[in-house]
Amino acid sequence: MPEADEDDDEEMPLSLRLSIADTLTLGNATCGFMAVYFTTTGILIPHLQGSQESGMARHSAATAVILMLCAAVFDLFDGLVARKLRSSPMGAELDNLSDLISFGLAPAYFVLVYGMVADDAHQRVAAVGAIVVLLAVVLRLARFSCVTVKDGTFQGMPSPFGALTVVSIVLLELPFVATLLAIIGTAWLMVSRVEYPKPRGRLAVAMLSWIVLSMGLLAAWAFDAPSGQLLLQTGCALQLVMGAVIPLFATARRVNNFRDNRREARAAQLP
Repeated sequence: MPEADEDDDEEMPLSLRLSIADTLTLGNATCGFMAVYFTTTGILIPHLQGSQESGMARHSAATAVILMLCAAVFDLFDGLVARKLRSSPMGAELDNLSDLISFGLAPAYFVLVYGMVADDAHQRVAAVGAIVVLLAVVLRLARFSCVTVKDGTFQGMPSPFGALTVVSIVLLELPFVATLLAIIGTAWLMVSRVEYPKPRGRLAVAMLSWIVLSMGLLAAWAFDAPSGQLLLQTGCALQLVMGAVIPLFATARRVNNFRDNRREARAAQLP
C-alpha cells in the first residue's frame, strides 16, 4: 500500500516560503499603508467635515510620518538580515513593492493632502507635485532592479531618504511655491545619477540614530511640548541639509580614488 504521508514529505516550494527578511519587508508595507490611513482619517476627513480641531491633525500628521520612519527602519533591517541570513526568491520583488507603498504612495499622498488643507496651497498644483514624487519613486525602483552600480553606493537619492525629505519639506511650512520647488528638486535627486553611500556599518548606525531622534522630535511636536514646533522645524531643516551634503562624501571619495589611481599609475611608469 502507498504510504499515507507521501505528500506530507514534499517540501513547500522555495518560492512560497517567507524568510525573516521578507517578514520585515511586509512590516515596511504595513507601516506605509497605515501612514496613508492616518493621513486620511486624521487630516483629510476632518478638514472636509469643517473641523477646526488642529490638535488632532497635528497628532495624525506626526503619526503618519512616524510610521514612514518605522517603514524606513524595517527597510534598513530587512537588507541587513537578508545579507546575514537567507532570503527567499520573492525578497527583491517584495522589497520593491513595499518601498513603493511606504516611500512612494505614502509621501505622495501626504503632499496631495497638504495641497487640500493648507491655507496658501493650490490643490491641483499640489496634485502635480504628488504625481512627480510618485513617478520618481516608481522610476527609481525600476532602475534599481535592472541597473548595476558599483558596490557601496546608490545611484540617486534612496527612496526612504527621499520620502522623509519630502515630508520634511511639507512640515517646514514654507510658502507654497518654495515647498513645491523643493519637492520637485527632491524627486529629481531620486532619479538623478548623484551617488549616495549605502547605509552600512557606522552609517547604518548613524541613520538609525537619526530616525529615532526624528521620532522624538515628532512626538514633542504632536504633544505640543515647549519649543516643539522649533525642534521639529530644526529637524526638518537638518534633513534637507543632509540630503544635499551626503552626496558630497561619495563625490569626495570618488575624487580621492581617482587621485590615488593616478599616483599609482605615475609610480608604475617610473624606472
